[in-house]
Amino acid sequence: MQTASQPLARNIALYPWFKFLQNLNFWQAVWFLYFQSQVGAAEAILLYVVYDIATTALEVPSGYFSDRLGRRMTLILSALFGLGGALCLYLGGGFAAFAAGQALLGAGMAFSSGTDSALLYESLAREGRGEETDAEELRAWRFNFVALALSAVTGGAMATYAPALPFAATALAFAGLVWLSLGFTDVSGEDTPEGEELLNAGALRAAFREPVLLWLFVLSVIMYGYSHIPFVFGQPFIEQALSRLGLAAQAPLVSGAVSSLMMVLSVIASLYAMRLRLWAGLPGILLFAFFMQIALAAVLASTDSALVIAFLLLRMVPSSLSRPFILARIQPLLRDEMRATYLSLQSFCGRLFFAATLWLAAGQASEVGKMSHAEMSVILWAYVGFGALVLLGLAVFARRAKVEDRTAQRTEG
Repeated sequence: MQTASQPLARNIALYPWFKFLQNLNFWQAVWFLYFQSQVGAAEAILLYVVYDIATTALEVPSGYFSDRLGRRMTLILSALFGLGGALCLYLGGGFAAFAAGQALLGAGMAFSSGTDSALLYESLAREGRGEETDAEELRAWRFNFVALALSAVTGGAMATYAPALPFAATALAFAGLVWLSLGFTDVSGEDTPEGEELLNAGALRAAFREPVLLWLFVLSVIMYGYSHIPFVFGQPFIEQALSRLGLAAQAPLVSGAVSSLMMVLSVIASLYAMRLRLWAGLPGILLFAFFMQIALAAVLASTDSALVIAFLLLRMVPSSLSRPFILARIQPLLRDEMRATYLSLQSFCGRLFFAATLWLAAGQASEVGKMSHAEMSVILWAYVGFGALVLLGLAVFARRAKVEDRTAQRTEG
């Protein structure tokens, strides 16, 4: 006979595999090259904006949906949206079809954003294992990046055979994700009395009066955008650098290999992340991770040498050193009935910030043809300058915000 805790244990066991299937994105290393070849550089950037706008528009509604109607249903819908988006991108042609696919992929991301982490934390908390959140998030993070590594290199190889094939492979992964999501169980908790949604809104407002939550909110919003700078501009950078060597035709394969290696490096970094977090402290490791993102943008802006491709391997290391610890720090400070809403609002602001900067960046890109390094450099230096100012501000206010939870520190092992 199944005990009450067995569904919760199953949630915890399935969570890393959910992240694995969710991140089998075979298109990740070639999407810009493919869109640019079909509709031009400016519209390729705008297609990413479409993705971010769709995700942004649904971030907070999806979090509210999750808090009201359950984590399981929200994650099932997320997988179905992702499946539909991948199929649109595989079957469609032209800007309108690509935009529809990007919008569906964005919806899929919005419906999982915050909900997946909320399901994990609530399952651990009900099991009396809430203190394991950072370790379980790190474990899932490794599954996440192993999937990204595998799909990046294989997707790049697929694109050399048929440019749209990576989207078909991604659709198959999302089909598997739909099946896995059906195995989740909603975590039972205290229901919010009917008509008391305003109390939840008040709880959400109260969260932003917590200095630590406000500090981490700002950092998360900015780091989201900076983690995606190499994602958007890395592919045209690789293509241009290889063109100087007469190897432009190999750009999809090289881009896939670079993406794969960057994910492997991030997995390795995650193995040492806990040790570094204990040594440097939470604000120390988070500010270092953000500094790495800014430095990478500066390197890309400085030169179009093919040697800089090696620096792209560091792209996801800052995420390995920050995201699991941010989630573990904020989860216990949030109430169950507004947890997904808060996390979705955080993602909403991050996507809104980055979409706005990309909208401005599109004005610096060629309307036809390929983006030059000179165009990229102007955009990237602007990111570097703004990021340096934000980093300085966060460093000044880190102690006042009490980012480090002194009562929850643990010794390693």
